[in-house]
Amino acid sequence: MNEKKLVEDLCLWYQKYGRDLPWRHSQDPYQIWISEIMLQQTQVETVIPYYQRFIQQFKTVKDLDEASEDAVFKCYQGLGYYRRAKHMKEAAHQIMTEHHGIFPTTYDDIHQLKGIGDYTASAIASIAFQLPYGVVDGNVLRILSRIYMIKENIATTQVHQSIQKKVNQLVQTANPSIFNQAMMDLGATICKPRHPLCHLCPVQQHCLAYATCQQDVLPISIKKKNYITGILSYQDRYVLIKQETGLLAHLYGFIQFDDESPYRYMEHLEETYHIDSSLKAYIQDIKHVFTHRIWKMHVYHFILHQKPDLPLYTLEEIAQLPISSAHLKVWQSFLKTQ
Repeated sequence: MNEKKLVEDLCLWYQKYGRDLPWRHSQDPYQIWISEIMLQQTQVETVIPYYQRFIQQFKTVKDLDEASEDAVFKCYQGLGYYRRAKHMKEAAHQIMTEHHGIFPTTYDDIHQLKGIGDYTASAIASIAFQLPYGVVDGNVLRILSRIYMIKENIATTQVHQSIQKKVNQLVQTANPSIFNQAMMDLGATICKPRHPLCHLCPVQQHCLAYATCQQDVLPISIKKKNYITGILSYQDRYVLIKQETGLLAHLYGFIQFDDESPYRYMEHLEETYHIDSSLKAYIQDIKHVFTHRIWKMHVYHFILHQKPDLPLYTLEEIAQLPISSAHLKVWQSFLKTQ
Protein backbone atom coordinates (compact mmCIF):
# COMPACT_ATOMS: atom_id res chain seq x y z
CA MET A 1 0.00 0.00 0.00
CA ASN A 2 1.23 3.46 -0.88
CA GLU A 3 0.55 5.22 2.43
CA LYS A 4 1.90 8.56 1.22
CA LYS A 5 -0.62 8.53 -1.63
CA LEU A 6 -3.33 7.47 0.81
CA VAL A 7 -2.68 10.50 2.99
CA GLU A 8 -2.45 12.85 0.00
CA ASP A 9 -5.77 11.66 -1.42
CA LEU A 10 -7.46 12.01 1.94
CA CYS A 11 -6.17 15.53 2.59
CA LEU A 12 -7.01 16.75 -0.91
CA TRP A 13 -10.54 15.48 -0.47
CA TYR A 14 -10.89 17.27 2.86
CA GLN A 15 -9.64 20.55 1.47
CA LYS A 16 -12.34 20.36 -1.18
CA TYR A 17 -15.23 18.74 0.67
CA GLY A 18 -14.56 19.21 4.40
CA ARG A 19 -17.54 20.24 6.52
CA ASP A 20 -17.97 23.96 7.15
CA LEU A 21 -18.11 24.08 10.95
CA PRO A 22 -17.92 27.27 13.05
CA TRP A 23 -14.87 26.21 15.08
CA ARG A 24 -12.96 25.54 11.87
CA HIS A 25 -12.93 29.26 11.10
CA SER A 26 -10.50 29.91 13.94
CA GLN A 27 -7.03 28.84 14.98
CA ASP A 28 -7.69 30.04 18.51
CA PRO A 29 -6.84 27.06 20.76
CA TYR A 30 -9.46 28.23 23.25
CA GLN A 31 -12.25 27.91 20.70
CA ILE A 32 -10.89 24.60 19.41
CA TRP A 33 -10.76 23.31 22.99
CA ILE A 34 -14.37 24.29 23.70
CA SER A 35 -15.56 22.60 20.51
CA GLU A 36 -13.66 19.39 21.24
CA ILE A 37 -15.07 19.11 24.75
CA MET A 38 -18.62 19.69 23.52
CA LEU A 39 -18.24 17.20 20.67
CA GLN A 40 -17.45 14.30 22.99
CA GLN A 41 -20.29 11.77 22.59
CA THR A 42 -22.50 14.49 21.07
CA GLN A 43 -23.65 15.00 17.48
CA VAL A 44 -22.13 17.91 15.54
CA GLU A 45 -25.56 19.35 14.69
CA THR A 46 -26.45 19.43 18.39
CA VAL A 47 -23.20 21.08 19.39
CA ILE A 48 -23.18 24.00 16.92
CA PRO A 49 -25.74 26.30 18.63
CA TYR A 50 -24.33 25.54 22.09
CA TYR A 51 -20.81 26.28 20.89
CA GLN A 52 -21.85 29.56 19.32
CA ARG A 53 -23.70 30.70 22.45
CA PHE A 54 -20.84 29.65 24.71
CA ILE A 55 -18.17 31.47 22.68
CA GLN A 56 -20.36 34.56 22.45
CA GLN A 57 -20.85 34.66 26.22
CA PHE A 58 -17.34 33.57 27.24
CA LYS A 59 -15.12 34.99 24.52
CA THR A 60 -11.79 34.23 26.19
CA VAL A 61 -10.22 31.97 28.79
CA LYS A 62 -10.24 34.94 31.16
CA ASP A 63 -13.99 35.40 30.66
CA LEU A 64 -14.61 31.73 31.44
CA ASP A 65 -12.39 31.80 34.51
CA GLU A 66 -14.09 34.90 35.92
CA ALA A 67 -17.63 33.70 35.21
CA SER A 68 -19.72 32.19 37.99
CA GLU A 69 -20.23 28.45 37.95
CA ASP A 70 -23.99 29.01 37.68
CA ALA A 71 -23.51 31.14 34.56
CA VAL A 72 -21.36 28.45 32.93
CA PHE A 73 -23.82 25.67 33.75
CA LYS A 74 -26.73 27.80 32.53
CA CYS A 75 -25.02 28.34 29.17
CA TYR A 76 -24.25 24.61 29.00
CA GLN A 77 -27.75 23.59 30.10
CA GLY A 78 -29.34 21.01 27.81
CA LEU A 79 -26.12 19.65 26.37
CA GLY A 80 -25.70 17.09 29.15
CA TYR A 81 -22.51 15.68 30.68
CA TYR A 82 -22.28 18.61 33.08
CA ARG A 83 -18.98 17.47 34.55
CA ARG A 84 -17.43 18.64 31.28
CA ALA A 85 -18.59 22.20 31.96
CA LYS A 86 -17.18 22.02 35.47
CA HIS A 87 -13.87 20.75 34.15
CA MET A 88 -13.72 23.50 31.52
CA LYS A 89 -14.09 26.14 34.21
CA GLU A 90 -11.40 24.47 36.32
CA ALA A 91 -9.10 24.21 33.29
CA ALA A 92 -9.65 27.90 32.52
CA HIS A 93 -8.47 28.70 36.03
CA GLN A 94 -5.39 26.50 35.48
CA ILE A 95 -4.55 28.40 32.31
CA MET A 96 -4.90 31.76 34.06
CA THR A 97 -2.86 30.78 37.12
CA GLU A 98 -0.32 28.30 35.75
CA HIS A 99 0.17 29.60 32.20
CA HIS A 100 -0.33 33.36 32.74
CA GLY A 101 -3.58 33.33 30.78
CA ILE A 102 -1.98 31.86 27.65
CA PHE A 103 -3.31 28.55 26.34
CA PRO A 104 -0.49 25.97 26.63
CA THR A 105 1.24 25.10 23.37
CA THR A 106 2.67 21.63 24.04
CA TYR A 107 0.87 18.29 24.11
CA ASP A 108 2.00 17.50 27.66
CA ASP A 109 0.87 20.86 29.05
CA ILE A 110 -2.47 20.59 27.25
CA HIS A 111 -2.91 17.06 28.59
CA GLN A 112 -2.43 18.34 32.14
CA LEU A 113 -5.51 20.55 31.93
CA LYS A 114 -8.58 19.35 33.83
CA GLY A 115 -10.88 17.15 31.78
CA ILE A 116 -8.49 16.67 28.85
CA GLY A 117 -7.49 13.12 27.92
CA ASP A 118 -5.35 11.66 25.16
CA TYR A 119 -7.88 12.22 22.39
CA THR A 120 -8.68 15.84 23.21
CA ALA A 121 -5.03 16.74 23.82
CA SER A 122 -4.08 15.26 20.43
CA ALA A 123 -6.92 17.10 18.70
CA ILE A 124 -6.03 20.49 20.19
CA ALA A 125 -2.28 20.03 19.68
CA SER A 126 -2.67 19.04 16.04
CA ILE A 127 -5.44 21.44 14.99
CA ALA A 128 -4.32 24.54 16.88
CA PHE A 129 -0.54 24.10 16.84
CA GLN A 130 0.15 21.70 13.95
CA LEU A 131 1.83 19.20 16.25
CA PRO A 132 2.09 15.67 14.80
CA TYR A 133 -0.26 13.79 17.12
CA GLY A 134 -2.77 11.36 15.67
CA VAL A 135 -6.35 11.52 16.89
CA VAL A 136 -8.02 8.15 17.42
CA ASP A 137 -11.73 7.79 18.08
CA GLY A 138 -14.40 5.37 16.91
CA ASN A 139 -14.34 6.86 13.42
CA VAL A 140 -10.59 6.41 13.04
CA LEU A 141 -10.68 2.87 14.44
CA ARG A 142 -13.35 1.98 11.91
CA ILE A 143 -11.63 3.62 8.95
CA LEU A 144 -8.25 2.03 9.53
CA SER A 145 -9.71 -1.37 10.34
CA ARG A 146 -11.23 -1.30 6.86
CA ILE A 147 -8.29 0.23 5.03
CA TYR A 148 -5.80 -2.23 6.55
CA MET A 149 -8.23 -5.17 6.80
CA ILE A 150 -7.81 -5.50 10.55
CA LYS A 151 -9.80 -8.53 11.65
CA GLU A 152 -8.96 -8.32 15.34
CA ASN A 153 -11.38 -6.87 17.88
CA ILE A 154 -10.89 -3.09 17.93
CA ALA A 155 -12.48 -2.96 21.38
CA THR A 156 -9.32 -4.48 22.86
CA THR A 157 -6.55 -2.30 24.23
CA GLN A 158 -3.90 -4.08 22.17
CA VAL A 159 -5.61 -3.39 18.84
CA HIS A 160 -6.47 0.17 19.83
CA GLN A 161 -2.81 0.82 20.64
CA SER A 162 -1.61 -0.67 17.35
CA ILE A 163 -4.01 1.57 15.42
CA GLN A 164 -2.82 4.58 17.44
CA LYS A 165 0.74 3.82 16.37
CA LYS A 166 -0.34 3.60 12.74
CA VAL A 167 -2.16 6.94 12.92
CA ASN A 168 0.89 8.54 14.54
CA GLN A 169 2.98 7.31 11.60
CA LEU A 170 0.52 8.58 8.99
CA VAL A 171 0.18 12.03 10.53
CA GLN A 172 3.92 12.56 10.24
CA THR A 173 3.57 12.78 6.45
CA ALA A 174 0.83 15.43 6.37
CA ASN A 175 -0.42 18.67 7.80
CA PRO A 176 -1.61 17.30 11.19
CA SER A 177 -4.64 19.58 11.37
CA ILE A 178 -5.87 18.69 7.91
CA PHE A 179 -5.16 14.96 8.32
CA ASN A 180 -6.96 14.57 11.65
CA GLN A 181 -9.98 16.60 10.60
CA ALA A 182 -10.11 14.71 7.30
CA MET A 183 -10.29 11.44 9.21
CA MET A 184 -13.09 12.84 11.38
CA ASP A 185 -15.07 13.93 8.33
CA LEU A 186 -14.48 10.71 6.42
CA GLY A 187 -15.86 8.67 9.31
CA ALA A 188 -18.80 10.98 9.87
CA THR A 189 -19.94 11.32 6.25
CA ILE A 190 -18.68 8.38 4.18
CA CYS A 191 -17.00 5.55 6.11
CA LYS A 192 -20.07 5.06 8.28
CA PRO A 193 -20.59 2.20 10.75
CA ARG A 194 -23.25 0.59 8.55
CA HIS A 195 -23.38 0.67 4.77
CA PRO A 196 -20.39 2.93 4.09
CA LEU A 197 -20.63 5.08 0.96
CA CYS A 198 -17.63 3.48 -0.72
CA HIS A 199 -18.51 4.90 -4.15
CA LEU A 200 -17.80 8.38 -2.74
CA CYS A 201 -14.70 7.48 -0.76
CA PRO A 202 -11.50 9.35 -1.66
CA VAL A 203 -9.33 6.47 -0.45
CA GLN A 204 -11.33 3.64 -1.94
CA GLN A 205 -8.40 2.45 -4.06
CA HIS A 206 -6.30 2.02 -0.90
CA CYS A 207 -8.94 0.11 1.09
CA LEU A 208 -8.33 -3.61 1.49
CA ALA A 209 -11.81 -4.19 2.93
CA TYR A 210 -13.40 -2.65 -0.17
CA ALA A 211 -11.15 -4.72 -2.41
CA THR A 212 -12.33 -7.91 -0.72
CA CYS A 213 -15.98 -6.84 -0.15
CA GLN A 214 -15.56 -6.81 3.60
CA GLN A 215 -16.52 -3.18 4.24
CA ASP A 216 -19.90 -4.20 5.72
CA VAL A 217 -18.23 -6.77 7.98
CA LEU A 218 -15.46 -4.67 9.49
CA PRO A 219 -14.73 -3.44 12.03
CA ILE A 220 -15.00 -6.19 14.59
CA SER A 221 -15.96 -4.52 17.84
CA ILE A 222 -17.16 -6.80 20.61
CA LYS A 223 -17.63 -5.42 24.11
CA LYS A 224 -18.49 -7.78 26.90
CA LYS A 225 -21.71 -6.80 28.65
CA ASN A 226 -20.72 -5.89 32.21
CA TYR A 227 -22.28 -3.57 34.74
CA ILE A 228 -20.90 -1.39 37.47
CA THR A 229 -23.49 -1.69 40.25
CA GLY A 230 -23.32 0.91 42.98
CA ILE A 231 -24.23 0.71 46.64
CA LEU A 232 -24.83 4.42 47.21
CA SER A 233 -24.88 5.49 50.84
CA TYR A 234 -25.65 8.80 52.48
CA GLN A 235 -25.01 8.74 56.22
CA ASP A 236 -26.79 5.55 57.37
CA ARG A 237 -29.21 5.25 54.46
CA TYR A 238 -29.00 3.82 50.94
CA VAL A 239 -30.31 4.65 47.49
CA LEU A 240 -32.62 2.19 45.78
CA ILE A 241 -34.91 2.94 42.87
CA LYS A 242 -38.08 1.25 41.74
CA GLN A 243 -37.99 0.03 38.16
CA GLU A 244 -41.10 1.06 36.27
CA THR A 245 -40.43 -0.90 33.06
CA GLY A 246 -38.18 -3.57 31.65
CA LEU A 247 -36.82 -6.82 32.98
CA LEU A 248 -37.15 -5.84 36.65
CA ALA A 249 -40.35 -3.81 36.47
CA HIS A 250 -42.03 -3.04 39.84
CA LEU A 251 -38.98 -4.23 41.78
CA TYR A 252 -36.39 -2.21 43.66
CA GLY A 253 -32.71 -2.24 42.87
CA PHE A 254 -29.46 -0.31 42.84
CA ILE A 255 -28.32 2.11 40.17
CA GLN A 256 -26.09 0.40 37.66
CA PHE A 257 -24.52 1.46 34.39
CA ASP A 258 -22.81 -0.36 31.56
CA ASP A 259 -19.48 1.32 32.30
CA GLU A 260 -15.88 0.22 32.04
CA SER A 261 -14.78 1.35 35.50
CA PRO A 262 -16.12 2.64 38.83
CA TYR A 263 -14.58 6.03 38.05
CA ARG A 264 -16.59 6.31 34.86
CA TYR A 265 -19.61 5.21 36.93
CA MET A 266 -19.15 8.25 39.18
CA GLU A 267 -19.10 10.54 36.16
CA HIS A 268 -22.17 8.78 34.75
CA LEU A 269 -23.91 9.18 38.11
CA GLU A 270 -23.26 12.91 38.15
CA GLU A 271 -24.31 13.32 34.53
CA THR A 272 -27.58 11.44 35.03
CA TYR A 273 -28.62 12.27 38.57
CA HIS A 274 -26.36 15.25 39.45
CA ILE A 275 -24.91 13.29 42.35
CA ASP A 276 -21.36 13.93 43.57
CA SER A 277 -19.78 10.80 45.01
CA SER A 278 -16.52 9.18 46.04
CA LEU A 279 -15.45 5.58 45.75
CA LYS A 280 -15.39 3.82 49.10
CA ALA A 281 -14.67 0.17 48.37
CA TYR A 282 -14.84 -2.68 45.91
CA ILE A 283 -17.33 -5.28 47.13
CA GLN A 284 -17.51 -8.26 44.78
CA ASP A 285 -18.16 -9.45 41.25
CA ILE A 286 -21.57 -11.12 40.97
CA LYS A 287 -23.04 -13.10 38.10
CA HIS A 288 -26.79 -13.52 37.82
CA VAL A 289 -28.39 -15.80 35.25
CA PHE A 290 -31.78 -14.94 33.83
CA THR A 291 -33.68 -17.24 31.48
CA HIS A 292 -32.36 -15.52 28.38
CA ARG A 293 -29.40 -13.43 29.54
CA ILE A 294 -26.54 -13.17 32.01
CA TRP A 295 -25.63 -10.15 34.08
CA LYS A 296 -22.10 -9.73 35.37
CA MET A 297 -22.08 -7.01 38.01
CA HIS A 298 -18.97 -5.39 39.46
CA VAL A 299 -20.21 -4.12 42.81
CA TYR A 300 -18.72 -1.05 44.48
CA HIS A 301 -19.65 1.06 47.48
CA PHE A 302 -19.89 4.81 46.88
CA ILE A 303 -20.30 7.57 49.45
CA LEU A 304 -22.56 10.50 48.52
CA HIS A 305 -21.37 13.97 49.50
CA GLN A 306 -24.80 15.57 49.69
CA LYS A 307 -28.30 14.27 50.23
CA PRO A 308 -29.49 13.14 46.78
CA ASP A 309 -32.82 13.88 45.18
CA LEU A 310 -33.51 10.13 45.17
CA PRO A 311 -35.22 7.76 47.64
CA LEU A 312 -33.11 6.80 50.67
CA TYR A 313 -33.81 3.77 52.85
CA THR A 314 -32.58 2.46 56.19
CA LEU A 315 -31.47 -1.13 56.71
CA GLU A 316 -34.83 -1.95 58.29
CA GLU A 317 -36.77 -0.38 55.41
CA ILE A 318 -34.71 -2.22 52.78
CA ALA A 319 -35.60 -5.52 54.45
CA GLN A 320 -39.27 -4.79 53.65
CA LEU A 321 -38.78 -3.82 49.97
CA PRO A 322 -39.42 -6.18 47.04
CA ILE A 323 -35.90 -6.33 45.61
CA SER A 324 -34.97 -8.16 42.41
CA SER A 325 -33.10 -11.43 42.89
CA ALA A 326 -30.07 -10.07 41.07
CA HIS A 327 -29.80 -7.03 43.31
CA LEU A 328 -30.66 -8.99 46.42
CA LYS A 329 -27.39 -10.84 45.78
CA VAL A 330 -25.67 -7.46 45.52
CA TRP A 331 -27.16 -6.28 48.81
CA GLN A 332 -26.34 -9.46 50.66
CA SER A 333 -22.74 -9.35 49.45
CA PHE A 334 -22.47 -5.77 50.71
CA LEU A 335 -23.94 -6.62 54.12
CA LYS A 336 -21.32 -9.33 54.57
CA THR A 337 -18.60 -6.67 54.35
CA GLN A 338 -20.15 -4.45 57.02
